[in-house]
Amino acid sequence: MSYREYAQNLDLQDNLAAFRDRFHIPKTIEGKDCIYLCGNSLGLQSKGIRGIVEQELADWEKFGVHGHHDAKQPWYRYHEFLTEPMAEIIGAKPLETVVMNTLTVNVHLMLVSFYRPNAKRNKILIEYSSFPSDRYAVESQIRFHGYDPKESLIILEPEEGTDYVSQTQISRIFEKHGEQIALALIGSVNYYTGQAYPLKYLTGLAHQYGCKIGFDLAHGAGNLLLNLHDDGPDFAVWCGYKYLNGGPGSLAGCFVHERHAQDQNLPRFAGWWGHDKSKRFLMQPKFEVMPGAEGWQLSNPPILPMACLLESLLIFKEAGMQSIRKKNLTMGTLLIQWIHELNHPNIEILTPENSDERGAQLSIRLKNADKSIFNKISDKGIIADWREPDVIRIAPVALYNSYSDVASFMDIFKSVLYEKG
Repeated sequence: MSYREYAQNLDLQDNLAAFRDRFHIPKTIEGKDCIYLCGNSLGLQSKGIRGIVEQELADWEKFGVHGHHDAKQPWYRYHEFLTEPMAEIIGAKPLETVVMNTLTVNVHLMLVSFYRPNAKRNKILIEYSSFPSDRYAVESQIRFHGYDPKESLIILEPEEGTDYVSQTQISRIFEKHGEQIALALIGSVNYYTGQAYPLKYLTGLAHQYGCKIGFDLAHGAGNLLLNLHDDGPDFAVWCGYKYLNGGPGSLAGCFVHERHAQDQNLPRFAGWWGHDKSKRFLMQPKFEVMPGAEGWQLSNPPILPMACLLESLLIFKEAGMQSIRKKNLTMGTLLIQWIHELNHPNIEILTPENSDERGAQLSIRLKNADKSIFNKISDKGIIADWREPDVIRIAPVALYNSYSDVASFMDIFKSVLYEKG
């Protein structure tokens, strides 16, 4: 049976198939649907976004400033409409969840509160090949506190000769440096390899050694089945524009565990939207922090970007993360099987095959190759991305990718590989 025939049978059984029609699929020059496999970088626009944004534009036009209270969804509490569906996606309580700012802004806000270095504990642990913005933020915070990143930054390296970070390797790094680590900031999914890290295990080790720990869920939110409240990290941050389909540069999210909800002594950078909401418009000079994650808010929320993200979160609520995760894994497993069947000497899948250690993304290394293969599959209508020096990242995602997309990728990838010889 061909890739396409097998995939078409799976599409007929797919209980999420109808959601594809609720998204705009980019077109080729010929007007055909592209094979969009780049949801790990930027999710697609849902067709409902235009309507929800136009509602806010109409309310702004009609009410002006009174839209804060008189709009169909009053602006002064608009962020609250996103809290519950976002909390469901990350496995948290509403008290622990807030949508605000952008990702790296939230990284800095969390580091202000949870990175409290001293002479004994001043190190920050990050994963190898972490997303550059996280590393820039962490190094700048280390310098801000008067320490040197060359001394105070620790990298969680993979096993020697591999790109895989094992639990044994994680344990070793804490055994060696745990008493000196003030904070660990780890991505839930490594953006380069696609490995999903064991969040609960990492949290337990960090707390065992007296370290604070937070996660960057940029590649996890809307992708993995997260359970942040029970796993117990101190905080987490994520963006809204990858798997969550909130739009380019979309608003981000922040989780602060419930055990910190009432701690008014945590240092923080404050703004009026984190002030006691019952007194917010009294314009008092003294800051009275709100309990929970909302207490880290700075400014009133930007309504138009928030509307885009809200529309997407409602789709997630309808589809359900269990079903989304199941389909993501099934598509990935199919790709892994078919790529292995190629038995091509220059192809290596960096992403672990174990379903507990991957999300939607697969990172395919092209040994001894340049970018020409990537360029050729792009010319044939595949939208993926390239990471230097030799990795193609693809991420079929459940809401708008079909199994036939996966088959089309394989047909094109195989033809290009063997065309090149």
